[in-house]
Amino acid sequence: MPRLLTVIGTLLLLATTACAPPDGGGDEPLRPHTEQRGPAGPVPPGLERFYGQRLSWGPCAPYASSASDRIAFQEPGLECARMEAPVDYADPDGPTLSLGVLRRPAADQQDRIGSLVVNPGGPGASGMSSAATMSAAVAGGELGERFDFVGFDPRGVGASEPAVQCLTGPERDAERLDSDADTSPSGVAETEQEARAYAAKCAERSGTELLANIGTRDVARDLDVLRSVLGDPKLTYLGFSYGTRIGSEYAEEFPGNVRALLLDGAIDPTQSAVDSLVAQGAGFQRAFDDFAVWCTRRPDCALGDDPGAAVRRFQQLTRPLVDQPVPAGRGRQLSYGDATTAAVQALYAPSLWEYLDLGLRGLRDGDGEMLLALADQYYQRGAGGNYANTMDAFDAVHCVDDARVLDPAVLREADRRYREAAPFLDDGNPPSGARDTCAFWPVPVTGEQDPPEVGKLPPVLVVSTTGDPATPYRAGVALAEALRGRLLTFEGTQHTAFLQGNACVDQAGTDYLVDLELPAPGARCSAGR
Repeated sequence: MPRLLTVIGTLLLLATTACAPPDGGGDEPLRPHTEQRGPAGPVPPGLERFYGQRLSWGPCAPYASSASDRIAFQEPGLECARMEAPVDYADPDGPTLSLGVLRRPAADQQDRIGSLVVNPGGPGASGMSSAATMSAAVAGGELGERFDFVGFDPRGVGASEPAVQCLTGPERDAERLDSDADTSPSGVAETEQEARAYAAKCAERSGTELLANIGTRDVARDLDVLRSVLGDPKLTYLGFSYGTRIGSEYAEEFPGNVRALLLDGAIDPTQSAVDSLVAQGAGFQRAFDDFAVWCTRRPDCALGDDPGAAVRRFQQLTRPLVDQPVPAGRGRQLSYGDATTAAVQALYAPSLWEYLDLGLRGLRDGDGEMLLALADQYYQRGAGGNYANTMDAFDAVHCVDDARVLDPAVLREADRRYREAAPFLDDGNPPSGARDTCAFWPVPVTGEQDPPEVGKLPPVLVVSTTGDPATPYRAGVALAEALRGRLLTFEGTQHTAFLQGNACVDQAGTDYLVDLELPAPGARCSAGR
């Protein structure tokens, strides 16, 4: 089956060191300092030392785990620290781990509301990287004035220690060249053996204790520790994509600790993992159809001039790669899996459609370099062949969050439904009943399989995009209903919308986060305004 990547109250300052805290998020480098702002708000029994811990803030450069981080983390006004949390919350006196935290302090410290904690999704994406990239965009506006803008790397991710590790760079390269397209009995057996070996490597290199405690349940608990350590009696949170699952999990575990939740690009809490995957496939097919209309109006579009024939033309270009990858520069090759991954990557935003067309034209001429570059972007492969651990963490979280599907007949039907929903991603082989990595995962599922049951919760704002390929629009409708929140509809074709340049969405979200003012029922924004 295809695997698609697919998320405050008053400041309580108890103590600081002799080195004074920063003046705000200006352009001057911030001075290293240690501060204790917690405990703030409710503290679960036995966790006092975590909720009241000091953070030592300093330069962010040592936390960089990629070339792009090394650039983004040099932005003036950023500071970073490590926060300690128990590996297993049922054993708070046992082993601990540390989470990387990045902050851009509010420019107006006198009128500061508190912290705005952001998670970009994944699972497996770095919140530190996202916050560093987004901080410049919020710096000149009301969010940057009134909030400390905070990102954290969830347990096992990015700069957090220990990190999930499954494959080396060369092993990931080799895995990407294997299309796993053979759905014969021998092909299924080979695919399952590879999945079993992958799970074994994850266990050996990451440790089963980390893998058993890496799910969204535990990330939400870390988020509550972070809320307290930052000095916020209540949480103000911005979650994109999978980050909406963290937000809804937090709302279920800590409803009384919520000030505001803005959840953009929702995961439907009422759907099974299979139904969610099929809905996502349909979402990417709609985005592909929109891309085809755009492309076929251009001269020399790789898909021709008829949008109705675009799926067939895409299949004609990509399916031969199942048996024969093409050269892609620097001694590398483009596989079928990487070609379709490149398309998925480009369909997240219309700004990437130009590169997809260029890549498909290159493939038409026997050159896979542009498509491979898009796939590398998806997998976060660096120029030297090293990878961020995003995909390793994605698998680790998914395998403990979601119910495992083990029946080959159910898997074949799921694969058939997926191919039907997203025909541009159909490789032409019969549906597969191969079990995936999670079937062989060494630790049990810890995620809840039922819709969230939240107690008394402040108003929540859910943003959902009509043409979102990765998190379909109806998922946002369902999440808003489950959390008894307000839905803001964005009419467009892209993944998530807040803080992406649409004045209507940005103003509605800012009004909510700053003043707790919700948009009117039925409110809609469009790409043109």
